Amino acid sequence: MSDGSTGLKLYNTLTRTTDAFVPINASNVRMYVCGPTVYDFAHIGNARPVIVFDVLFRLLRHVYGEDHVTYVRNITDVDDKINARALRDFGADIAAGTVSLNEAIRRVTEKTASQFHKDVAALGCLAPTYEPRATDFVSPRADGKADMVSLIQSLIKRGHAYEAAGEVLFDTASMADYGQLSKRPLDEQQAGARIAVDAHKKNPGDFVLWKKSSAEEPGWESPWGRGRPGWHIECSAMSAAYLGETFDIHGGGLDLIFPHHENEIAQSRCAHGTETMAHVWMHNGFLQVEGKKMSKSDGNFFTIHELMETEKFGGRKWPGEVLRLAMLMTHYREPIDFSVARLEEAENTLRKWKRAVDLAPEGIVEIPHVVMQALRDDLATSTAFHALSQLASDAARDGEAGARLKAALVLLGFDTSSAKVDEDAVRDLINRRLQVIAGKNWPEADRIRDQLLAQNIQLKDGKDPQTGERITTWEVKR
Repeated sequence: MSDGSTGLKLYNTLTRTTDAFVPINASNVRMYVCGPTVYDFAHIGNARPVIVFDVLFRLLRHVYGEDHVTYVRNITDVDDKINARALRDFGADIAAGTVSLNEAIRRVTEKTASQFHKDVAALGCLAPTYEPRATDFVSPRADGKADMVSLIQSLIKRGHAYEAAGEVLFDTASMADYGQLSKRPLDEQQAGARIAVDAHKKNPGDFVLWKKSSAEEPGWESPWGRGRPGWHIECSAMSAAYLGETFDIHGGGLDLIFPHHENEIAQSRCAHGTETMAHVWMHNGFLQVEGKKMSKSDGNFFTIHELMETEKFGGRKWPGEVLRLAMLMTHYREPIDFSVARLEEAENTLRKWKRAVDLAPEGIVEIPHVVMQALRDDLATSTAFHALSQLASDAARDGEAGARLKAALVLLGFDTSSAKVDEDAVRDLINRRLQVIAGKNWPEADRIRDQLLAQNIQLKDGKDPQTGERITTWEVKR
């Protein structure tokens, strides 16, 4: 069993340095990552942290042992956006009395959570060790695990929170080093809990822990009346419930540094009286689509489901493993420009790797040192992939290289099944191309030809000698 001295280095947003990672307890390495708010299908930007921290989860399991890593990723199923979506989708039924608001909310969250699970599985992501839902951690629990109401009570008792106008708010001025994660001075902080700056706040940066619920809104009974939790307190409770008051790694997107993660730190440290919440804070970079910020108004907003199941992006469907590789081709802390060209590059790379794996002899081999060295260096996946491409090139003359490539791909969450040609799929594309040619849609015909060529499938157009009709034959280029 390792003592934690594994050579793994991680960039810590809290310190702005890359340091050797030494877990609090090497027999139970603990990581929390903010999960989805299930009011709508997850978009491609949501996919990036899921994929990035899945790679870290896999690496930690490889280094410390599968039974010695605990990964918690929550589901936020109480939120004003969820309420709004339930009213939008079931407003008429609610008005008619055939569906209650709570039932409408349940239908929205169950549908979107189910789709999220399907999407991330198709992206090659492992299930986390625990996946708590916020609604199960609002009130005190029979099993004694941390809950939101108890945390808020502790904050009030310790002088870090106050009641005002039927709400409970965190007093940012009560914490001497509030703002250490985002490095923002207190006088520059903005209200951060999805509510407006109101007169009942002591300071503009104070954020809501508990807010009132009307009769038409979901709510729980509490010492402060019927209401519901603020956004930030949810993650403080769920992380403490499964990982303890202090744990190893907290992850999420760069957009969560402020206010969400800043306020998690404030709540958790002040409620528990600890110096830290998580030792290492990790954040993945932003994502753009074809050089622009993703926006529904600009028509470049895509869900994971749409990319895999429709032809809205680049005129075709994209396999989950292609999306996964496209995300990991750039270092996780750098911004990504998500484009059709990027996906095509990822698809071609995967195809070459799989052809090399097909040449590998049976048997288990160690993951190449150069790959592990790259991953241990703050998840330098792009460096690791250069090594994988070299192994793929070597596989034609060295089957062992293909076996090492396969071992690395399994660690990274990629399917290593055969790359042999799916003849039925090829024929379907050829028939489709003949149809668009008949309709004189030459750009689409060229696109299908190029798509097949990228798979090393060469098309040859000709005419049937008897009927004179256009026919297309194909062969695999070696």
